[in-house]
Amino acid sequence: MFTDIGIDLGTDRTTIIRGKSVVLSEPSVVIMDDYSDQPYKIGSEAYQAIGRVSDKYRAVCPIERGVIADYNVAEHMLRSFMTTVCGQKMTKPRVMIAIPSGVTTMSQRAIINAVQNAGGRAVCPIEAPVAAAMGMGIDFTKPRGSIIVDIGAGTTDVAVMSMGGLSKCESAPVAGNDIDDAIIRHIKKEYNLLIGRHTARDIKHQIGTAVMRDVEVAMQAKGLDLSTGLPGMTEVTANEICEAISEETEQICAAIQAVLNKTPPELVGDIAADGIYACGGTMMLSGMRELLSERLGIKINMPANPLGCVVKGLGVALRQMGIMGNRGYQFHTTRDLIIE
Repeated sequence: MFTDIGIDLGTDRTTIIRGKSVVLSEPSVVIMDDYSDQPYKIGSEAYQAIGRVSDKYRAVCPIERGVIADYNVAEHMLRSFMTTVCGQKMTKPRVMIAIPSGVTTMSQRAIINAVQNAGGRAVCPIEAPVAAAMGMGIDFTKPRGSIIVDIGAGTTDVAVMSMGGLSKCESAPVAGNDIDDAIIRHIKKEYNLLIGRHTARDIKHQIGTAVMRDVEVAMQAKGLDLSTGLPGMTEVTANEICEAISEETEQICAAIQAVLNKTPPELVGDIAADGIYACGGTMMLSGMRELLSERLGIKINMPANPLGCVVKGLGVALRQMGIMGNRGYQFHTTRDLIIE
């Protein structure tokens, strides 16, 4: 018996939905054995091992900016995740997969090929903002403009939608991981302390903010003191983190503004009245909603769970494949993409 699943192949996390239930959500990380060139740990176990493995192993994040950066590792990861969902004797499912808006044909073909080689019977790519819109319950089939902003770990996807399709779209290479990198650079520059990505994310989640706070908060950051070569520790505050990541948050605002500048005036009028629909893990950063509203001058509509909109939308789309087919979304195999 065949089944349909939806995959949100994210830079930071891969999530799979079947029916109305999320059946897997794992970090997009693989620990590879350099001697055998085979995966040693995948998903959560691999993520916990980052920075803690011996020279025999290497940590690989096969998805960068929403597209495949290491094809071989991505295939191993997808096969493992799909086997977990579908069982050892895997019945090949049809797979709908979210991709960044504006992805190249070559990157799209690589994703389809990887999913098929990992066990997918046929693949239907769908733009992440379209899936997010469906996950948020937005009716974009009417002649009225809606703008969707999906700020993930690797990309900021911005799309203006109307009449069931994309009017304008752009995928900017700045998002949550860049904020992590900015925190790492700041602490290294100001305190001569080298911290890991795990610590940077803890700082971002606990005290990180996109706007200055009236009441200051602080936390301890532990890492390697570069002046002594010994373990070190320093205190960082929320407002200094706000300044450290300001360039990245302003780039996100600029990416949204760039799409608005290319949007027809009639649709901009609709957007100004209805507001921007925003989702993605980076929208959970404290003050992000307020910053976008202040910089763009438009209200920001954000769901209760901004992290799960894309995968939820994939589930909705799979249940409405008849309607989606009329909009040009079809399941393909790699052979279908070959031009003879």
